[in-house]
Amino acid sequence: MKIAIIGLGFVGLSLTSVLSSKGFNVIGIDVDKERCKKISNGISPFFEPDLEKSLKNGLKKKLQIESDVSLVEDCDLIFVTVGTPQNKTGSIDLSIIKNAMLSLGKSIRNSKKQHTILIKSTVVPGTMKDVILPILEKNSKKKAGKDFGLISNPEFLQESTAIKDTKFPHAVVLGGYETKYMKKVKNFFTKLHPNVPIIITNHQTAEMIKYANNSFLATKISFINQLSNICQKIPGANVDDIAKTIGLDPRIGGLFLNAGPGYGGSCLPKDMKALIKFAKITGVKPILLNAVEDVNIKQLEEIISLAKRKLGNLESKKITILGTSFKPNTDDIRDSIAIELIKRFLKRKVNVTIHDPRAINNTKNVFKDKINYAKAVKDAISGSQCVIIMTQWKQYEKLTNNDFKQMKKKMIIDCRRILVDKQLDADYYAIGFGKE
Repeated sequence: MKIAIIGLGFVGLSLTSVLSSKGFNVIGIDVDKERCKKISNGISPFFEPDLEKSLKNGLKKKLQIESDVSLVEDCDLIFVTVGTPQNKTGSIDLSIIKNAMLSLGKSIRNSKKQHTILIKSTVVPGTMKDVILPILEKNSKKKAGKDFGLISNPEFLQESTAIKDTKFPHAVVLGGYETKYMKKVKNFFTKLHPNVPIIITNHQTAEMIKYANNSFLATKISFINQLSNICQKIPGANVDDIAKTIGLDPRIGGLFLNAGPGYGGSCLPKDMKALIKFAKITGVKPILLNAVEDVNIKQLEEIISLAKRKLGNLESKKITILGTSFKPNTDDIRDSIAIELIKRFLKRKVNVTIHDPRAINNTKNVFKDKINYAKAVKDAISGSQCVIIMTQWKQYEKLTNNDFKQMKKKMIIDCRRILVDKQLDADYYAIGFGKE
């Protein structure tokens, strides 16, 4: 069996690396030739734990990295993992996947193989039926279900655990008709992931499952953040103890109940906006989804208000942001709450210094020389009037009083509550903890 993966971003490269390292004959395809060159040399264009190790293992075996989509002609399974970014209206931009489908359709037109195409790109319900299918059939001159298989196969990867999630998924979702192609793909995933539930449904439901999954995770985050704001007004209240306890209830579960500055990243904000937009188009008023997004947007103002109450006018104040990636163990700053915080501080003419173990270069691409960058945490803190911990990097958990000695005014806003047991000699505020 030969497998093609079109689109070598976060999802595509993770899948390419894992399948090839397992010995499958894989060809990874991306139109970006520079990206392909890097990947061919075992270098990932972004940071993800264990990705390069898995990639290098695959390259030692049968993995090819190419930029020519026509090479899918010899492949049995074709995974499509191209991006569906958000446009200005909040809905998803389908231009990349439309172009990919056009090229893919033309590439399989003269092939004698009966390919099975699996769409892993995140798309709103109806996209497969109304957009992807017509483009493929028109350009291939073939009929789906008869000449080639077409299956929705949404992904559920988390950044920082993508390789683990690819190897050990909690479920496999297959959307489409019960054809010989579906049977073939089901057998493939059954062998690849023994004992993992395989959900077979129709295209629209499979497409909706991805949005349901991410919107529920966002809801849990906004819920605990709303409780966190209440706890902060109650002397002695501890949001972490509350989250830990309710998380023990099997009806709730403990994941995604970590109060903080709000959710970010490449998926949750984009998917929430797309689902809200889609719901409105269908005639449904998404009251709960709107509230979840509203809480997330306002969460940042809680941090800014706290800084203003304690520092007064923020203009020209020296404030240090520790962590700009949206979560630890990634260099991804897409929709990072820390990036939005910096933008709001700059509007208030704050003198901002940042530190991040992985995301400094990506942050520089956004702000250029508008802010200061420190390679060491101590350098970032020195001379600062306020330190705000935004990302829960392990090295920030090791900070002590000694690290804050060179601050002008010792004010710390700990959005992750990682220093709450350190008994710091400072004006310390842990988001979600009510001060006695």
